[in-house]
Amino acid sequence: MTSQFASPTAAARAAVPSTTPATWLGVMGGGQLGRMFAHAAQSMGFKVAVLEADADCPAGQVADRLINAAYEDGQALTELGKLCAAVTTEFENVSAQSLATLAGQTFVAPAASGVSIAQDRTAEKAFFTECASRSGVLPAPHLVINSAADIDGLDAGLLPGILKTARMGYDGKGQVRVRSVDEVRSAFADMKGVTCVLEKMLPLAYEVSVLVARGHDGQAVVYPIAENVHRDGILFTTTVPGPNIKADAAARAQQAALQIIGALQYVGVLCIEFFVLDDGTLVVNEMAPRPHNSGHYTIDACVTSQFEQQARAMARLPLGDTRQHSPSVMLNILGDVWYEGEGNTQREPAWDQVLALPGAHLHLYGKAEARRGRKMGHVTFTGATLEAAQQQLAAACAILGIAL
Repeated sequence: MTSQFASPTAAARAAVPSTTPATWLGVMGGGQLGRMFAHAAQSMGFKVAVLEADADCPAGQVADRLINAAYEDGQALTELGKLCAAVTTEFENVSAQSLATLAGQTFVAPAASGVSIAQDRTAEKAFFTECASRSGVLPAPHLVINSAADIDGLDAGLLPGILKTARMGYDGKGQVRVRSVDEVRSAFADMKGVTCVLEKMLPLAYEVSVLVARGHDGQAVVYPIAENVHRDGILFTTTVPGPNIKADAAARAQQAALQIIGALQYVGVLCIEFFVLDDGTLVVNEMAPRPHNSGHYTIDACVTSQFEQQARAMARLPLGDTRQHSPSVMLNILGDVWYEGEGNTQREPAWDQVLALPGAHLHLYGKAEARRGRKMGHVTFTGATLEAAQQQLAAACAILGIAL
């Protein structure tokens, strides 16, 4: 599915891969998303520079150059901006001001304006609400809480709900379920009184995410709908095609995503998460201004992976084909699988047995220390049918000691 939005800067020159001199692409952030982006960009002929304070970061291990500095370091930003034909971010909490600074030297995708909205739940909810006339999808009923006084006029119809910090929350962090006004007060105090958003809990049937990409010329493409299962706020599995989502709801989510990315005048890959309620209603939850965990399946199951798509968009090259060639299920691998039982004894998981399963694709992120709850890698299972992929998922979970 594609869409076209006019762009006033569509004539800008593409960053075509070159060996002499090399064409460099830059990444703000050194995590696993940056690592997989580097692999994709390098396979296209680009060299990749990563700016990250952690010297042993996953992306830095594979980058052609690691600029070992903080995201706000002025000298490091100048070095990255001068070196690279374009710069992106793999982490939504990178300073939007740093992206704006880089934009004075090179092309930045996504722009600071889009990232800043995704960094703040209050701005994000307001943006989704404003877009609803075009997207046809609203966020959940919610209340912005800037101070304890805002709780005094709380509409009891928003309870039970989830209190979320407005900034710096991901993978379930910065979120508390609340059932009464007193619990809202207590949770708000525990969060040190930072701005929060209280969201009404809705009768959720399942969660989906839409991966959408927009080029510098305004062309936009959307991937198949991914159905997600979370555990303890962390993505557990992604199944594509989603076994529960109906064709009508899938089309509505894809169209909403195209409208949202167009309204942002966004360049790059954007992931938008939606709730599907028991009655089929679609609710927009949040967006991530980067490739996303739920899009990892595209590496092994689609013509163009989300990471290649990001490289294409930021280099102002034509966007790639989003067709899915194989049904797939992705399993997140957390550090828990290195532990035996509830103790502290660790051993290497039986990757040889996992890789013996038909259609298994193992991706480990190069993290030296396995910790409970830490994302260490993922396995994508592809098959001729979705049922075949799901069978291999079940077999892998049995091998790794993961309860389904």
